[in-house]
Amino acid sequence: MTIQVSSHTIKELRSKTGAGMMDCKKALQAAEGNIAVALDSLRKKGLASADKKLARSVTEGIIDSYIHTGSKIGVLVELNCETDFVARRIEFQKLAKNLAMQIAACQNVSYVSVDDIPQNIIDNEISIESEKEDLINKSANIKDEIIQGRINKRLQEMSLLNQPFIKDHTISVEDLIKKHITLLGENIKIRRFQRFLLGELKDSN
Repeated sequence: MTIQVSSHTIKELRSKTGAGMMDCKKALQAAEGNIAVALDSLRKKGLASADKKLARSVTEGIIDSYIHTGSKIGVLVELNCETDFVARRIEFQKLAKNLAMQIAACQNVSYVSVDDIPQNIIDNEISIESEKEDLINKSANIKDEIIQGRINKRLQEMSLLNQPFIKDHTISVEDLIKKHITLLGENIKIRRFQRFLLGELKDSN
């Protein structure tokens, strides 16, 4: 027997996943009305679908901005998609605004992804960790293991995609992007961003 699911529950699941109404209804029926189970099911399907689109070229998009209350922190972000049609969608523009707000809130973030972090920055972090006093009496293998774990954590702290989304800490920024790839049917990429702090002097290099 197929269980009945309220329209309110379906809409709630849709807002959390970006999936279609019928997909949400079917997922909730399969999960016997359990929204958490249905959400996990749709998220797995959605992320799998999004992964297939990640290699597609993105040549359209928008540049958006966010000025934090007090006008002392500002952000510019370039978000790319495949077509101008999607770039004009309110969901895409809202995503760009949310990303700009995320960047403003994450002062340690300097790169879009871990893959964008230059090797000289990684080498410097390794050097700093290697000289910490709590590692002096550790064996070489244990020391290397601890350093690698700390480096991985540090690099993720510097990567925008690895941050918990400020409006929903149960997903990462990368998950948020993939959710919108599924919702809008196109590949989406954060091309670049710049944070401005009042009075801060930037390196000219």
